[in-house]
Amino acid sequence: METSQPGASGWRLASLRAVAAVEFIKGALVLVAGAGLLSLLHSDVQHVAEQLVHHLHLDPASRAPQIFIDLAGRVTSGDLWLLAIGAATYAIVRIVEAYGLWRERVWAEWLGAVSGLIYVPFELHALTKGITPLRVTTLAINLAVVWVLTAALAHRGRRRQGS
Repeated sequence: METSQPGASGWRLASLRAVAAVEFIKGALVLVAGAGLLSLLHSDVQHVAEQLVHHLHLDPASRAPQIFIDLAGRVTSGDLWLLAIGAATYAIVRIVEAYGLWRERVWAEWLGAVSGLIYVPFELHALTKGITPLRVTTLAINLAVVWVLTAALAHRGRRRQGS
């Protein structure tokens, strides 16, 4: 396995560790969500959705909550398993990436930069539908992560050329 030269310094190491923490948290949250999906296997998913809509004080007759409730009514146990497997896969990738970034592994920097860039067109498209604080913040955080990782890779390349 390829690693960085010992001791990335100052802001680079702090930035990599911050990105690693964000990736770990994303992975852990999705893992919990996937486990939550599995907990619904022997439940009336539509009833759970109706309770959630009520708990969030949403109008069940309005468009978005009604779509959510209708979709929940069509969910099968196979669908729940597929969603949980997808969530577990995503979570594992994020947690492994977090480990690699924490340990300053080149492969993790590449994985993070490429996977972060994949989301940018979708985030930009979402902004064309309407600018919201959440959409702007999501794009800004994602671009910051990509910038940190590509800067680390560029620094690594310059260091290698200077050796």
